[in-house]
Amino acid sequence: MKESTIKQGKRAVLLMSGGLDSYMAGAMAVRAGFECFGLTVAYGQRHEQELAAAERVAASLGVVEHKVLELDLRSFGGSALTDDEIEVPKGRGDKGQGVKIQGVAEEIPVTYVPARNTIMLALALGWAEVLGAFDIFIGINAVDYSGYPDCRGEFIKAFEEMANLATAAAVQGKGRFVIHSPLLELSKAEIIRKGVEMGLDYSLTHSCYDPAADGKACGRCDSCRLRREGFAKAGLTDPIEYVGG
Repeated sequence: MKESTIKQGKRAVLLMSGGLDSYMAGAMAVRAGFECFGLTVAYGQRHEQELAAAERVAASLGVVEHKVLELDLRSFGGSALTDDEIEVPKGRGDKGQGVKIQGVAEEIPVTYVPARNTIMLALALGWAEVLGAFDIFIGINAVDYSGYPDCRGEFIKAFEEMANLATAAAVQGKGRFVIHSPLLELSKAEIIRKGVEMGLDYSLTHSCYDPAADGKACGRCDSCRLRREGFAKAGLTDPIEYVGG
């Protein structure tokens, strides 16, 4: 997060997925004194628990407004999260294969949604320009993640440059857009520990790619594995429920 851009009373758009990372990033924006507006995209993901969690998190953060924008990416497919015919992988890494807890995965997993963060940041940028906001917060992380190419610092830098070339507000000199990714270089354990220190209630969040019918997290998809590993390394108990306990 670029501290020089932060002034009391400035507006910011928060991309909110309902996960613990976007919750933490949003909390940091609130603590920094931004007047926050939350944006969640209902992109046709497999389940609605993520959207319900985003509503809970938005209420917890006290955002001025929370928009849930429908943009159904199932018409494209290409991801286990938007195509019912592609199975969500479970247990990757059990034998040292697939997802790597530290660093880039050997292969980009099928849970990658094509251009998702590019699309979401573009939507956040559009709303920010209307609001007169020049700060956008996104909870991506390049240390503990599943190997997605749009969770890297190079991507954020490139999008920020584009935002300042492509918007009337920036071209007219009204301000310069800043894409804040304050969790980018933190491990999952560090994110969780800092969030708990800030008083965040992680029971409000949802991370699982393929939850059970009763809403419990599967415990075996990449997202669950990263989350559980993070809580374990932080020496803390994850407050959400998993299938099988």
